[in-house]
Amino acid sequence: MSFFDDIVIGEPVEIGTHLFTAEEIVRFARAFDPQPFHLDAEAAKASLFGGLCASGWHTTAVFMKLNVAFMAATAARRAAEGLDEPQWGPSPGVRNIKWLRPVYAGDRITYRTTATAKRLSQRRHGWAVIDSHVDAETQDGKAALGFDASVFLRTA
Repeated sequence: MSFFDDIVIGEPVEIGTHLFTAEEIVRFARAFDPQPFHLDAEAAKASLFGGLCASGWHTTAVFMKLNVAFMAATAARRAAEGLDEPQWGPSPGVRNIKWLRPVYAGDRITYRTTATAKRLSQRRHGWAVIDSHVDAETQDGKAALGFDASVFLRTA
């Protein structure tokens, strides 16, 4: 069976967990989202969030880091088992990004992806498109992030 055939629609797959530290939150915010509630704990206390929290873009970027590592580990595992290795292509995009609650310093976020559809590409021979829903939750099981994504997967 090919990797494409092995993808189960509707089955959540945990791709990793990340601990957000105050230092990391500030470092990311300085570079990419320099708003007071991401940069300064005192300023954050006076904000709507009530404390230092990660940029939504930060929580989304961590997903991508974990996802790439998960895909590489999946390819290595399948190769070791003598199975075909998935060859991922680019993503044609993400939709419906929702930052559902703040991610505070000290929060441990677990990321999951659930395939929602798979189809052979009509325009790109030898490729399929995998649609998925990504969600992330806090250590308390509360939803923190959700979005829909698509990615190309080589089939030939």
